[in-house]
Amino acid sequence: MDVPADLQYTAARSGGSWELPGPDVRTIGVAIPIPDPYGPELRRWRESFGDPQARSIPTHITLLPPTPVGAAELAALEEHLTGVAEGGEPFLIRLRGTGTFRPVSPVVFVAVAEGIGACEQVQGKVRTGPLHRELQYPYHPHVTVAHHLDEAHLDRAYRELAGYEARFATWGFSLYEHGDDGVWRPRRDFAFGGTVRGW
Repeated sequence: MDVPADLQYTAARSGGSWELPGPDVRTIGVAIPIPDPYGPELRRWRESFGDPQARSIPTHITLLPPTPVGAAELAALEEHLTGVAEGGEPFLIRLRGTGTFRPVSPVVFVAVAEGIGACEQVQGKVRTGPLHRELQYPYHPHVTVAHHLDEAHLDRAYRELAGYEARFATWGFSLYEHGDDGVWRPRRDFAFGGTVRGW
């Protein structure tokens, strides 16, 4: 998953620092996947801008940025996420236009224009219990389309997707795991327990 400046974590566990990677430590993330046809479409756009991460990061809205956890913790984390999903309900998301985190971070994104409050609520619940984390900056839901590129490529992404728009209903969120090959893959999906409103 991308780690723009607004989503980077401060100290990992309460009063502690990140554990060093090891054979029993996995790096996970939680995100709302962007559905077809929009997810693959934005992934192709990201690739066209020359972003080398386009093929290794599924198109998403981050709920929990990359987080190292012990392998033995995964069952409890999945139980926690199941409870979060069961207590939620699907909601509408509208993507519209572009934004950037420059100069703080070299990121261009497609903006979330509708569904911001619902994303905030879900990510707040995800980051409780065994996944309690503090964010260095306020949460800002978005869909990254260019990251760690030079200014010309970031400008191009910002300009060419300025008129982009998509609208879809979320069904839930996914737990992703970062592989040794650098690819983020869904480990498990968590469906919301309610029904879509306001479509």
